[in-house]
Amino acid sequence: MIYTFTVFTSSKELPGNWNTIVGQHNVLLSREYFHSLEFACPENMKCYFVAFFKEKRLIGGALFQYLNFVQHKTFQKGNSFFNIKNYITKTFTEDILILGNNMLTGQNGFYFDPAEIAITHTVDLLAEASFELQKRKKTSLITYKDYQENFITHFKSKNIRSFYRFSVQPNMILNLRNRWISFDDYLNALSTKYRTRAKSAKKKSMGIEKSEIYIEDLRKYQKEMNILYQNVAENAPFNTFFLPEDHFENLKESLNENFKVFGYFFNKKLIGFYTLILNNQDIDTYFLGYDKKIQKEKQIYLNMLLDMTEFGINQHFHRIIFGRTALEIKSTIGAEPVEIFGFIKHNNRLINRFMEKIFPFLNPKIEWIQRKPFKSI
Repeated sequence: MIYTFTVFTSSKELPGNWNTIVGQHNVLLSREYFHSLEFACPENMKCYFVAFFKEKRLIGGALFQYLNFVQHKTFQKGNSFFNIKNYITKTFTEDILILGNNMLTGQNGFYFDPAEIAITHTVDLLAEASFELQKRKKTSLITYKDYQENFITHFKSKNIRSFYRFSVQPNMILNLRNRWISFDDYLNALSTKYRTRAKSAKKKSMGIEKSEIYIEDLRKYQKEMNILYQNVAENAPFNTFFLPEDHFENLKESLNENFKVFGYFFNKKLIGFYTLILNNQDIDTYFLGYDKKIQKEKQIYLNMLLDMTEFGINQHFHRIIFGRTALEIKSTIGAEPVEIFGFIKHNNRLINRFMEKIFPFLNPKIEWIQRKPFKSI
């Protein structure tokens, strides 16, 4: 069977039936989402969209992202440990090619029609596409990201034998139970300790007005939103990119009702926001921001997690994908860890031989305690 692929840099160039074959299965692989990546992605990122064909018939698609680290401040904290990490990163990693989406957690890198191609063949095709992109611009690193364990077994091709398999922080996912018809049902499922904690957080948010922000107001508030987003992003020890100021406006224009923005207002001032991508039966939590001065007093972050949960229940979604940050607090509202894996390779063979030692140093696992907030059944 003859399989081929074509690399595109513009969503306008994608085959006309792209969404029918690929995009409808994952909003994050849709033509509309790719359009937003073209015009409002981080300045150190470039995206490639790959269409796969079987005898000229579209059977699948993939997203590759190129990230340049040369002029990007990946580490913000100034202590000696992070300065060492920063030095190693700058010395050995100028750029990286990613199969997948570095802006979210989870397998959002590709989709193939299972009736048209076996999974083992898809792995080979994805490897061929990554090699083709390396011919165009060879990067220091290549990585395939965020696969659950049941899918990792398919990566047996000789094309990835030189890759190091890694696991970082888990993906925190809250499965919304069918019997949760209302938010009160969810609260009643919590043990006394965590139900009291949730109600206390809600009380502390008294005085904060919460409302959805639509496209007109996104333009109005985008400067304030960018400041609030930077408050959170710059506090992280490691960051591979920063969003441009018009990112949320652009994403809303592209995804429409599949992208939600909710603002928190105190004394008529925007003091926080969170964003959600509605992806068929799932909600992918996206970027957020808040005023650090009143975050602790008003428990803004915990309230955001609870409000996301309430939205998911009220709108009858199946899962909320919370990502791989702030693991412990997410577990307090019921999200559970799902281990995810990836593969990485350095194009310098000598460095690649020591990837097993280098990678854990640059990406140490964070120790945390998983909380169990629900009553025993």
